[in-house]
Amino acid sequence: MLPALSQVCTLQASFSRDIEDFAAGQCHAVDVWLTKLEDYLQRGRSVSDVRKLLLEHEVAAPVASYQGGLFGSNESGQEAWRLFGERLVLCGELEIKTLVVACDILAPICQADVDGANELLLRAATAAAKHGVRIALEFRADAALGNNLQTAAALVREVGHANLGMCLDVFHYYVGPSKQEDLAYLNASNLFHVQLCDLADTPREFARDADRILPGDGDIVFEPIIDRLREIDYRGCVSIELMNPQIWQVPPRQFGEIGMTALRKVLGLASMA
Repeated sequence: MLPALSQVCTLQASFSRDIEDFAAGQCHAVDVWLTKLEDYLQRGRSVSDVRKLLLEHEVAAPVASYQGGLFGSNESGQEAWRLFGERLVLCGELEIKTLVVACDILAPICQADVDGANELLLRAATAAAKHGVRIALEFRADAALGNNLQTAAALVREVGHANLGMCLDVFHYYVGPSKQEDLAYLNASNLFHVQLCDLADTPREFARDADRILPGDGDIVFEPIIDRLREIDYRGCVSIELMNPQIWQVPPRQFGEIGMTALRKVLGLASMA
């Protein structure tokens, strides 16, 4: 498993500061927050500059988050697919191998929506493959379809494309209808990315992204999840992803240090340098 930090954890900091300060905090892999990367490029920087920055600080960028809206209709859906195409090119150029796509399918739904979801996922995976990118479908607790691990695994299996797998976001796993036995649906072929966080003293029905805290500081029991990752010999990226405005106030270097310490402890890698 490759420990990493998501750049959304330090949302107010720049892309370059994240890389510099995370590296100083002994973080050597990032879950790229796409809007932050795009802002960096829009400020006169080039893809070559990004490559140099990552190389200089010995930081890998194996995964990027996230693309939403692909299941939308009309103009919103068209715009999402246009942006998706641009992001596939960018990920390909930077050798970011995995792109997280939100399963943000809204109610109401019918069987036609299920069939349509399969077609859209096949379209996304086929487009991604042309750029050497894999799609990690993130099931979301608030979705009308694909709000749990079992259904997400079924969608991936039905599409049957080598470049389509799953993102296990522990927040959505914990607050949604997923069950511990659903972890059995994870295997080395269909799990492309893992994102961790924790929750404390928050009823699951009322939990929001802003309630996310460092893994190990709350109520989520991680042992069954980590045990399953070891069982399937998962060798992908495991990142901390927090959208907590209070944590955004923490300087990136400090967050890099405390974040990596928390992550290594949860993963059983506390002795890592």
